[in-house]
Amino acid sequence: MIAPVGAQLRKGVAEYCILGSLSREPMYGWQLADALKRPGLIASIGTLYPILSRLRKRGLITAFEKESGTGPVRKYYQLTPAGEHELKAFREQWGPFVEAVTEMVGANSDGKH
Repeated sequence: MIAPVGAQLRKGVAEYCILGSLSREPMYGWQLADALKRPGLIASIGTLYPILSRLRKRGLITAFEKESGTGPVRKYYQLTPAGEHELKAFREQWGPFVEAVTEMVGANSDGKH
């Protein structure tokens, strides 16, 4: 069975969306999941933690614990220098990639597909 197109697209860019989110500020799991669920980039928090684990194993992010002030200690994630480098490389390739795909699958000038 072929996965729906949206799921395949999300799977391909989810790691980079996480890196992009963490480039702005360190975030804890639920905070990051909410930021990614709103635009539909992940289905649930359950899909986030395996991705975070892979990113940690690849040395692209690291985790640290911090008091929340309102409850238990939270685990925050942040980019490593390797993660910053990976994100920079992705950003350089993303624009040309989107343009190429749009040209290949986009509508003709007369609006027909």
